[in-house]
Amino acid sequence: MTPTTYPIFQPYSILELLFWAALFVVFYTYIGYGLLLYLLVKLKEAFRKPTTWELPPSEALPHVTLFITAYNEEEEVDRKMENALALDYPREKLHIVWVTDGTTDGTNQRLNTRWAGDATVLYQPERRGKTAAMTRGMKQIETPIVIFTDANTMLNREAVSEMVRAFENPKVGCVAGEKRIAVQTHDGAAAGGEGLYWRYESTLKALDARLYSAVGAAGELFAVRCELFEEMEHDTLLDDFVLSLRIAMKGHLIAYCSGAYAVESGSADMREEEKRKVRIAAGGLQSVWRLRELLNPLRYGVLSFQYVSHRVLRWSVTPVLLFALLPLNVALVVMGWANADAPAAVFREAGTLYTILLAAQVMFYLMGARGYYLSSRLLKNTYFFIPYYFLFMNINVFKGIGYLRRKKGTGTWERAKRA
Repeated sequence: MTPTTYPIFQPYSILELLFWAALFVVFYTYIGYGLLLYLLVKLKEAFRKPTTWELPPSEALPHVTLFITAYNEEEEVDRKMENALALDYPREKLHIVWVTDGTTDGTNQRLNTRWAGDATVLYQPERRGKTAAMTRGMKQIETPIVIFTDANTMLNREAVSEMVRAFENPKVGCVAGEKRIAVQTHDGAAAGGEGLYWRYESTLKALDARLYSAVGAAGELFAVRCELFEEMEHDTLLDDFVLSLRIAMKGHLIAYCSGAYAVESGSADMREEEKRKVRIAAGGLQSVWRLRELLNPLRYGVLSFQYVSHRVLRWSVTPVLLFALLPLNVALVVMGWANADAPAAVFREAGTLYTILLAAQVMFYLMGARGYYLSSRLLKNTYFFIPYYFLFMNINVFKGIGYLRRKKGTGTWERAKRA
């Protein structure tokens, strides 16, 4: 008589199903999607090589507006203007516009004295937030292309030319530049973590664009065709993300341009970094609702797949499942060793597996705690910092829910201090 075999991964309970489903989603969100994306890109490019677009001659270059929204940026005005005027683009075709709604420091005075004639200042006393300022300012822009950038970010000399070149592809409606964090050896955990995160993000964005379209743009540097700009709700927290994806939803592509990049310092410390992460998480949740039509793959195809895989999961179910893995694992270990109804050998093997996984989780959390301890003392250790920053980002998703409730109806926010 043939003995009955019991496979280790046979689902003995709802807890096991939940555990493995949660583990799969967490793995897919942070590692699996990147691996799958890489394979899909390689497969696509094996059959069709990417098209290279050339920058038109100088006399055919379009007029471009460098659009800067700023609130109390007096300390950055001179540095930003010097950077803007040093860009490798015909000066007569590059128009610099500052929108400074609600500014109370010397930003406007500095622009209207030292930089009079080099920049246009659009100011109103009332501060309604960045999105409202963008909408108001865009009504006065007449160039075919507008490049949005922040006052505290510096652009490489070729940034404008590289973004204009990307628009030579008629399918492109938005161009996402690359965000880089300037990390110094003396910088703390916040700057190091932000820099590491954006290097990973830049890789994913580049692969997304090579497969079909980048999934959103970063406000530090992105460009759109002016005709495609649309007014957003004034309380929008992630204006860059919502605007770029709404352009993509109209059938246009978001190109990713690594040759155009914006450099800024990392957050001054983890408390300042938390402000950013909480606001971004809140904006992500807000965006998931406002872009809910994009969840329909029957209508948006590959873009919907990319959007859910790269963005929606991170801002919604994955953080919940991540922190559910530990209690589920504990329950499975207890169940695996205590259950006497199933064959002992099966539960012994399953129990060993779950015990190993539980030990790995506990070790990960302990490393995260150690990373927190070191960062609170301005000490950096890569081995401990990575799990700490990873947990830190996911915890802030939950804090983002509270932020979204508190800030409902307003688009103003407190910026994080930079190192």
